[in-house]
Amino acid sequence: MSNYQTTSKKEMQEIKELNNLLSYYVDQGFFPGIQWQININNEKYSGKYGFNNIETKEDVYENSIYRIWSMTKPIIAVASLQLIEEKKINLEDPITEYLPEFKDIQVMKKKDGSIRDVEKIIEYPTIKDLLLHTAGFSYNFLADPVGKEYDRIRLFNSDTTSLEEEIKILAKAPLLFQPNTSWRYSVSMDVLARIIEIVRGESLHKILDKKIFYPLNMKDTGFSVSKENQKRVMVSYEFDPLKKKLSELISDPQKIGNYGYPLNINSYARGGHGLFSSLNDYSIFAKMLHTGKSEKGEQVLNNQTLKLISTNFLDPKFFPIEIATIGIVKDENYVNGLEGYGWGLGCRTLLDPSKQNNLGSIGEFGWAGAASTYFLVDNNKNLSATIMTQVLFGNPELTRQFYSYIYSNF
Repeated sequence: MSNYQTTSKKEMQEIKELNNLLSYYVDQGFFPGIQWQININNEKYSGKYGFNNIETKEDVYENSIYRIWSMTKPIIAVASLQLIEEKKINLEDPITEYLPEFKDIQVMKKKDGSIRDVEKIIEYPTIKDLLLHTAGFSYNFLADPVGKEYDRIRLFNSDTTSLEEEIKILAKAPLLFQPNTSWRYSVSMDVLARIIEIVRGESLHKILDKKIFYPLNMKDTGFSVSKENQKRVMVSYEFDPLKKKLSELISDPQKIGNYGYPLNINSYARGGHGLFSSLNDYSIFAKMLHTGKSEKGEQVLNNQTLKLISTNFLDPKFFPIEIATIGIVKDENYVNGLEGYGWGLGCRTLLDPSKQNNLGSIGEFGWAGAASTYFLVDNNKNLSATIMTQVLFGNPELTRQFYSYIYSNF
């Protein structure tokens, strides 16, 4: 069930300790299996434990494939920053320059008011607002009126609609607030992905293949999984707190819960979720964010642009940022995982390590996925780390322990 790799015997004990620490969460039934990798100063440490499929008892593969959910977003951010480097778009461009369907969009007068109590927009959201989540959009799983409206109109529920169709549906709902007056984690990266398609004149999956996946040799990353590789996809689960065990989420192979997340529909693409990837592939992507280059030296982003990802662009009046979801009880056990973080062009970025138990470095950045995948990049330490599993909104202690161990031992 377990396996670990390192480059020298000296570090073997530390890797065993980390694998044992993380395997606790599998043994306790919180996760089916886990796979992780740490890259620091050209050294690689990796491990895996548990099952790809609990029912069949298949072990986690060396090359298991995962639905990475919101870890799609940093890849979309890189694709947009490439367009900025090429001077094909600008950060201050209003989204209506590319998406005229948003010209008539309205804004809620109060965040907690009626969805019908709206006012005219003052300034349209910009490309920068999309990257920063300050555009005024929300998310289906958030408890505000706009998030509930997305649920009502079944935004992103389908596995067959195009990205273009979904964005046209989105344009009919109001914004939660006037752009650049607040922060709200949102579907803004889906809007950005559609703009990338329009500017490039190609489908999103072709753009990402050409501009990111092929140069980085990310062979297992994309919006669909070939039939011969589908057995490597880890089964998606959710944790049932009443039964205290995992239950399989998939009733339809093309959907996860209420979201369209198809296994093999080639036309499917989204900007905020939808990609599949492997631990090795996403670790390659994370390592690229150190230098902007592939392992073969091919330029993906220049150094100046890279800094925009780890540089906070949010006004301090927006702090602390927080993803407040339906069902979270803010009792003494509640932890805001974004305390001490700002937001760069595509990722959270650490501003105050004291708010994270004095761990991490200023400028450490990264993001996570809804099924408990997670990555970080720390250019001060020449370090990147990724952990993969598949439990929708799983126990956050797994990634906290991963983060804590990294900064206590490396």
